[in-house]
Amino acid sequence: MTERGTERGIEQARLDGLVPDSLAPKTRKVVLEDFCLSADIGFHEFEIGAAQRLMVTVEVWLDEASFAAEDDAGLAWDYDFLRTEIGTLVKGRRFNLQEMLAREIYDLVASRRGVVGLRVSTRKPDIYPDCAGVGVELASF
Repeated sequence: MTERGTERGIEQARLDGLVPDSLAPKTRKVVLEDFCLSADIGFHEFEIGAAQRLMVTVEVWLDEASFAAEDDAGLAWDYDFLRTEIGTLVKGRRFNLQEMLAREIYDLVASRRGVVGLRVSTRKPDIYPDCAGVGVELASF
């Protein structure tokens, strides 16, 4: 069955009952990919106090209730907080290890509403000229 509505003067159709149950979404994910930050991170003498590029990716799997089912910003999971809070965390202190930074990001996100799965990765892209980066990853699966 088709239901018609208008949004901003454009007619749109929504199909109800035509998607088989076998194709219903089983997971819902929000991603912050390759967030590039300047971080004071590393334990080598030449790294201490010298900011370097750090890439952060966070993948957040959400329960159905936390993933907007309508085109309403008020229903969306607030992924702006990922960028803001991770930026604040990185700027607020220095880290010796990527492992510790990844753990702190992980804990920050894991405590949020609706999170059912999580992957956090960090990498330094400028360490070796023959590698895209070196890093760590934590995942709930």
